[in-house]
This record gives sequence, C-alpha cells and structure tokens, in this order.
Amino acid sequence: MRVTTKGQVTIPKDIRDRLGIKPGSEVEFVPRADGRVELLRTGGVEDRKRLEALHDWFDRLEGAGDSGFSAEDVMAMTRDRDDGNAH
Repeated sequence: MRVTTKGQVTIPKDIRDRLGIKPGSEVEFVPRADGRVELLRTGGVEDRKRLEALHDWFDRLEGAGDSGFSAEDVMAMTRDRDDGNAH
C-alpha cells in the first residue's frame, strides 16, 4: 500500500468490512512500543473522551491498594471465610 504525498492511504475493503468502517467512520492510528501501528475504529470524540477519562481513573488507582497484604494473605482471607453456604 502506497502513502500519497498528503500522507493518505486507502484502507483495503476487507479490513474496512471486518472493522465496520464506513464513509464518515472515525478511525485512530495508535503507535505501539514494538514499532507497529494499530488501526482502531472509534466512536468519535465522545468515546475518545470517555476512554481518556477511564485511563486517568486507572492512573489514579495505581498504587492505591493496601501493600500490607501479600497474595498469600488475601488467599487465606478469602479461602477461610464462611459464606453461609454449608456443604
């Protein structure tokens, strides 16, 4: 696929069909760490704002957990609790 002087490419029909890309659809090119670029069909500006807000929320949560518990502690607490369902 050749890039035009304006930086444009034509998305092959089978890819457009598979992703549900139609005239007027919004798409996004997302660079990946390995040097590849991912083409995403987006829902437009509102979906992008919601996704950015979700990413911000995850960023705020990072490191907010109680680091005083190990995985073994959590497993012991959940394994040994009585849930009221006697077998």
